[in-house]
Amino acid sequence: MSQFTQPPQSPQPQQPYAPAQTPGTRPARNGLGIAALVLGVIGAVSGLVPFLFWLAGILGLIALILGLAGRGRAKRGEATNKGVTTFGAVLGLISLILAVVGAVITFKAVGDAVDDLGKAVSDTTASAKPKPGDDSAKGGGTDKAGAEKKDTGKALEAGDSAVYDDDLTVTVGDATSYTPDAYAAGHTKGQKAYRVAVVIENAGKEKFDSALVSVSARAGKDGVDAGQIFDNKVGAGFSGTVLPGKKVTVQFAFDAPADAKNLTVEVNPGFTYDASQWDLKL
Repeated sequence: MSQFTQPPQSPQPQQPYAPAQTPGTRPARNGLGIAALVLGVIGAVSGLVPFLFWLAGILGLIALILGLAGRGRAKRGEATNKGVTTFGAVLGLISLILAVVGAVITFKAVGDAVDDLGKAVSDTTASAKPKPGDDSAKGGGTDKAGAEKKDTGKALEAGDSAVYDDDLTVTVGDATSYTPDAYAAGHTKGQKAYRVAVVIENAGKEKFDSALVSVSARAGKDGVDAGQIFDNKVGAGFSGTVLPGKKVTVQFAFDAPADAKNLTVEVNPGFTYDASQWDLKL
């Protein structure tokens, strides 16, 4: 019996099951289509804001390129998201269209803003046509013919007016001797003080901010600076708003050498205006 008995065999370890690989297959390469869709969505949303036309254009172009490349992969069987790639390419094209529209709108808006700014500047440029003076300017004088004076490129005279294109009128009256009080600032002993009235009339349709008005003076043939005098009567300067149809008068005083024969007063109504000058006899 022993010679027919087989020795027990140890059980063989079972190998884990491995699915059979199909020869020539690869994982789907869907990355281009997904990227095209994401960039296309962002580009299209950016294109809805005209000032972001540059971002919509860049993202739209990239999305269109990736979308077309992804469709090529899908046609070759390397990708399985043909619909996604197509939608991403379409969104990229839409983004490019929105970018062009946004660029046109933006450039037109900037151009209109520049034109409006230029018009505003030109509207506040002095017309250089001095008119007969205003009696409230303490000069009130006109030329001998009583007609409007022509622009000769020279300084205006006492009582003449500088009229601006927005119908703002600046008038400077005569320079009269002035005695500063004991606590005045800006007056030097041995110098002579002169008071000048400056009138601003707003004949336009918009209110005028007089706080930006600056007034300065030079004295004598050498044009030395005439220091402004400040006391309880003069030197306060312009402030507040001048409504349409209203005017305001402010008294200024300047310190000049005793031998000065003339005082040149310059008035600048603001940053967007040209300054005008008056040559006042002392």
